[in-house]
Amino acid sequence: MAQPLEGRTAIVTGAGRGLGRAEALELARLGARVVVNDFGQPGRDGSGSASAAPAEQVAEEIRAAGGQAVAHTGDVADHQQAGALVQLALDTYGTLDVLVNNAGILRDRMVFSMTEDEWDSVIRVHLKGHFNTTHFAAAHWRARSKETGGPVYGRIVNTSSEAFLAGSAGQPNYAAAKGGIVGLTTSTALALAKYGVTTNAICPRARTRMTEDVFAGFEVPDDGRPDPLAPEHVAPLVGYLASPAAAAVNGQLLVVHGGMVAIAERPRIAAKFDTAKDVFSYEELDGLLTPYYAQRPAHETFAAAEVLSLKHA
Repeated sequence: MAQPLEGRTAIVTGAGRGLGRAEALELARLGARVVVNDFGQPGRDGSGSASAAPAEQVAEEIRAAGGQAVAHTGDVADHQQAGALVQLALDTYGTLDVLVNNAGILRDRMVFSMTEDEWDSVIRVHLKGHFNTTHFAAAHWRARSKETGGPVYGRIVNTSSEAFLAGSAGQPNYAAAKGGIVGLTTSTALALAKYGVTTNAICPRARTRMTEDVFAGFEVPDDGRPDPLAPEHVAPLVGYLASPAAAAVNGQLLVVHGGMVAIAERPRIAAKFDTAKDVFSYEELDGLLTPYYAQRPAHETFAAAEVLSLKHA
């Protein structure tokens, strides 16, 4: 019986460890040929010398299980290297069908202490890295569509975060980058839909090298139950979004972890005020907005309470 991604080629960035590795293995399990990208730096802050080992090991793991995979060890935040990644998929397998953007680093600090380099480096890897690969993949799919005179098969799955949904005090760079990725996702979804390409984003919660301290208080269950924070809970959603079954899913943001998938709505108007005159005055706004916010609990400013629940749904 044919697998849903049989004959398809997928790129997964940051796939040498953690979430990206789980996603690459899942796409291969579903029949895809996988280009495993990872720059291979050992530090979660992007420090240390680059290494081919993480990407090569995952590619070998896929091949050992009977799949097809090739490693790419370039830096997707470098525009030319991102282009080389897309070209590697085309040169090796003759096609590109799926792009999963997952690569990222952390350099956490409060906004009043953060350095310019700490800001720039995180924005570069997360947001620019997503743009770079998307740019080259999108150009390829657009050209193919023009050649064939019709829609082509293309899937982009981007990685955002709940840090964007509800804020994260010590991660202004990371939260901003993840919010930017949502904007990139919705813009790309609109731009590429006519070519047959879908673009979606996920907010995963998973225990990885990048989040080991975030989930320090939520240890792996010792009673035999599966870890609700295992990356393997996230990977099937990526496989689904990459598949033909998700053809009607476009421009969406989905939160996923531990047996739960939540579809996030776009922001909705919570309240509306009209001026009694031609133009608002300071005094009128004070009389309308100050009482409104005074009666609302602070956590209701963002409707994220249920999304952020750590219960295993």
